[in-house]
Amino acid sequence: MKRFLYVSSHKSLNQQSLMQKINMVDLQGQYLKIKEELNARILEVIDSGAFVKGPAVQQFEENLAKFHNCKHVISCGNGTDALQIAMMALGFKPGDEVITVSFTYVATVEVIKLLGLVPVFVDVDPDTFTIDVNQIEAKITDKTVAIAPVHLYGQSADMHPLMEIAKKHKLYVIEDNAQAIGADYIYPDGKKVKTSCIGDIGCTSFYPSKNLGAMGDGGAITTNDDDLATKLRQIANHGQSSLYQFDLIGVNSRLDGIQAALLDVKLSYLNDYLAARQEAAAYYDNAFKNHQKITPPKRAPYSTHVFHQYTLKLADDIDRDKLKNYLNEQGVPSMVYYPKPLHMHKAYTDLGFSKGDLPVSESLSERVISLPMHTELTTNQLDYIIEHVLKYCK
Repeated sequence: MKRFLYVSSHKSLNQQSLMQKINMVDLQGQYLKIKEELNARILEVIDSGAFVKGPAVQQFEENLAKFHNCKHVISCGNGTDALQIAMMALGFKPGDEVITVSFTYVATVEVIKLLGLVPVFVDVDPDTFTIDVNQIEAKITDKTVAIAPVHLYGQSADMHPLMEIAKKHKLYVIEDNAQAIGADYIYPDGKKVKTSCIGDIGCTSFYPSKNLGAMGDGGAITTNDDDLATKLRQIANHGQSSLYQFDLIGVNSRLDGIQAALLDVKLSYLNDYLAARQEAAAYYDNAFKNHQKITPPKRAPYSTHVFHQYTLKLADDIDRDKLKNYLNEQGVPSMVYYPKPLHMHKAYTDLGFSKGDLPVSESLSERVISLPMHTELTTNQLDYIIEHVLKYCK
């Protein structure tokens, strides 16, 4: 397949038009490149009338399983549903504990609480921002049933030692892969496995801004366990084993045919999309390397990075919020993922954590900022973004 050259060296845009074109995520630009293919697949679904659980959904599930080199993909309504269905399928009971991180999007922890389970937080690694594996064993109790690592910003958690801990203590592993679809985990012997296919169950999101994004919402669950796959599929469809045979308590969570068709087209370009993100990230890296007040994203030796976000860590003497405001005034969007770790939110105060308990997560929430990252960035835009970041952080 011909590779797209998303990062252009064209230099003729004037500043005003450049500022108008910089987006945090450019879904329109991505769409225009494959508009005819996408529109044709939408019309196929409309003509077929198979809007729910039809051939387009089956085809996408099969192709996504091939992409991951895993046995089963079960599509569902969104990434949050994927996590909930996974925990329901594993038969956890109220009061059971799931070890995870506080420095993540709320969905990871939200579903644990919704099912009456207890989130047990450990801190994250200060370089990769993923779960600090060295802290896990100290948090395991006789109530612990699972570990839920989050592959954050596009990079895998350190899964080999994590899986060894899970095996030793007979715990399930549920991967939150919403931000890292396409990333490879690299084992010590050099073997590569796609994130989402290492633990017992992997969960991903197709929210529009994701690296593989729908034009609406959607999610998927991956597993190599045949029995689990059957159970997951039943739970996602009201607990049915066959029409009107309800063997399990389930939910209604389905990926519709139009979204599946669109995702299937975009899946064929996913490796190109990831390469474009990596190219843009390398451009940023070169500009920010050796800067005393800016730390570019660290690449873990055990993972490729697919850059769902390009996130800088700022020195303590840089006012992150003032930088964000300054960039906005220059027409450069930015985001903070995440401005407050979950253990400091009102909804989770009952867990008994307080400020100072997770110092790395708390520090990162005050020091990280994410710059525009998507498949349509040009060198003009990158140069402009970099110029103003460096101007403020001099």
